[in-house]
Amino acid sequence: MPEPLDAALTEVRALLLDPALTRAVAAGRRRGRRPTVVRAELRPVTLKAGPRLQIATSDGARPHTRNVAPGPEAAVAVDELLAEPFGNWHVETADATLQLRVTKSGEAQVHRAATARPAVTPAGNDRAKEYLLDPGDEIFAEIGGSAAKRRQVDAFLRALAATLPDDLSGPLRVVDLGCGNAYLTFAAYRYLTGRGLDVELVGVDVREDQRRRNTELAQRLGWADKVSFVAGTIADAAVDPAPDLVLALHACDTATDEALARAVRWDARWVLAAPCCHHDLAKQLRANPAPAPYDLLTRQGILRERFADVLTDALRAGLLRVHGYRAEVVEFVDSQHTPRNLLIRARRTGTGPTDAQRAEYRELVDKWQVTPRLETLLASDGVRP
Repeated sequence: MPEPLDAALTEVRALLLDPALTRAVAAGRRRGRRPTVVRAELRPVTLKAGPRLQIATSDGARPHTRNVAPGPEAAVAVDELLAEPFGNWHVETADATLQLRVTKSGEAQVHRAATARPAVTPAGNDRAKEYLLDPGDEIFAEIGGSAAKRRQVDAFLRALAATLPDDLSGPLRVVDLGCGNAYLTFAAYRYLTGRGLDVELVGVDVREDQRRRNTELAQRLGWADKVSFVAGTIADAAVDPAPDLVLALHACDTATDEALARAVRWDARWVLAAPCCHHDLAKQLRANPAPAPYDLLTRQGILRERFADVLTDALRAGLLRVHGYRAEVVEFVDSQHTPRNLLIRARRTGTGPTDAQRAEYRELVDKWQVTPRLETLLASDGVRP
């Protein structure tokens, strides 16, 4: 049933200034009126200066983000937004969710609901939050993606959250190599800016039609000055200046090696790559006899393929260590969602490799008579393990 608009906006104001606010979005326009911005999003953030209310607005071409202090400053900023003739408000707090739509007659249609709380296990422990980015987030209405894809992207973001320092501040330049439809690109930007970071993100894909599509999406989201796309191969696409963080989600076969090689050449501070298929070393294993006594590992085709997966990623991690990174291989999402669920996570340490690390890597490739593609790519720079 319609309600008086002033009373509904007063309720919205109270929720926006509530310390329990988690997220709010204003969009759309009222009949015959147009807001000065097409979209506004509010969320709490914690900066070095303390808690702030982050307000991100977009005029359809350029975004603007500001962080205001709780109290009078936040109240003034909220009142300015409530004075805009937005047609819809969606507000979430830890306890309640409110959706407000302004009708053609200028009245308010309001839907209120309690915010679902995390389930509690029999032992009394809260279960981990299922998603880092809510599947109902407005960006998914724009970028699409299946439930399985969203779950993979969210799991990747959780690995990213565990990789970056909690006190990270300042500008952050990110590249997503082999970005495809850019699900990860847009979700990573959403997550990182939600942490209060100043992010510039470039997505790279070989297809020009993907570049055009993703660029149009960035424009619709109001992120075009911060999220851009280039068409080109992972190995050769123009990316300047060099990124701090390199992402690669399911780049196929040696495309993952190309992504890792570029990260090393850029001296990227952090690298997260989820490999896809592993045909290159599997082919080499078929061509050479297995060293004794390991013939049983490669005699059967399916075992050889699985062993090739393990060997490939082990050697990739070993090469990253040789080139000054601390590297680990972890499972980033349950195998029921994708069989390609391993993640190579690396952080540049700035220290050179030890003789033992070099010898460990060299002994393994010599024993199996293989030459990883990543080694060949990095050797072309005149650097050998």
